[in-house]
Amino acid sequence: MDELFKKALLENDLALLMQVDKSDLHNHSTRGGNKRYIEQWTGASIEACPKMKSLDEMNVWYQKNIKILFSGRIGYEKRIDAAFIQAEQDGVKELHMSVGIGEEAMYGGSVSDLVENMKRAHLQYAPKINFAPEIAWSTYDDYDLSNEKLDEFLATGYFKSFDMYGCEEEVPTYKELFRKVKRSGLILKAHVGEFGSAELVQRAVEELELDQVQHGIAVANSPKVMNWLRDHRIQLNVCPTSNVLLSRVAGYETHPIKKLYEHGVRVTINSDDMLIFDQSVSQEYLNLYRSGNLDVEALNLIRKYGLGY
Repeated sequence: MDELFKKALLENDLALLMQVDKSDLHNHSTRGGNKRYIEQWTGASIEACPKMKSLDEMNVWYQKNIKILFSGRIGYEKRIDAAFIQAEQDGVKELHMSVGIGEEAMYGGSVSDLVENMKRAHLQYAPKINFAPEIAWSTYDDYDLSNEKLDEFLATGYFKSFDMYGCEEEVPTYKELFRKVKRSGLILKAHVGEFGSAELVQRAVEELELDQVQHGIAVANSPKVMNWLRDHRIQLNVCPTSNVLLSRVAGYETHPIKKLYEHGVRVTINSDDMLIFDQSVSQEYLNLYRSGNLDVEALNLIRKYGLGY
């Protein structure tokens, strides 16, 4: 598999690269699907995502260009199907895909029915993928209501990881919540260091006892924090195209994943919101290689990090 991966990069062969085992550990299910499948199902043509300056701008664009194409439970399930279809087609063997607290509303508030649909889609479209379903918590939602629903999610025994997103500055304050989730044995993640500082990333990891960080690219600004993450073996699940199109970095050639990797920080390469950014994990590897950011040996090692090596 190592030689096949290197050959695919050296020959700029996307089809070959899609045959190589890889992971996607940062995927927001309803936004993580195959764009062509969605276009075929809806009969609509989704325009290419422009470069934007904020998550708010991205969410407005998503509502106007993609979310409007779907309605109700059928539309929701089609987006879930599209995410599994995308992962299967791209050679993803390890998939962490998040489901937001609140999405059970599509099933009249039934978490068990939501879980049954996830199981159905997994079995139907990507049965050979090692799937780690993930609970996603937004800092913008009502704490008490979300906490009550979280208990129902945890009680299913289905979910393998937990992620928090929203206001980065608030993330480290959820210590009690993360302790509860940790007692259930889930992998702990949070979105920090995409817009926030390197120091915020370290504080979140320390306070919440995180196993992995979603994005975390701001730590490249601090050798001290990079050293700390390296020494504590904290993994950053990086999404290059997301960072470029949200104006966090100027381009692939200057993406800080190179600096992080060379500093010994464990990094992985992921898709984030495939329906929006329209770059598969395989394309992300090619983007970084073509730009001269990382060589084939480094990219292959990063690929293996995602698979648990």
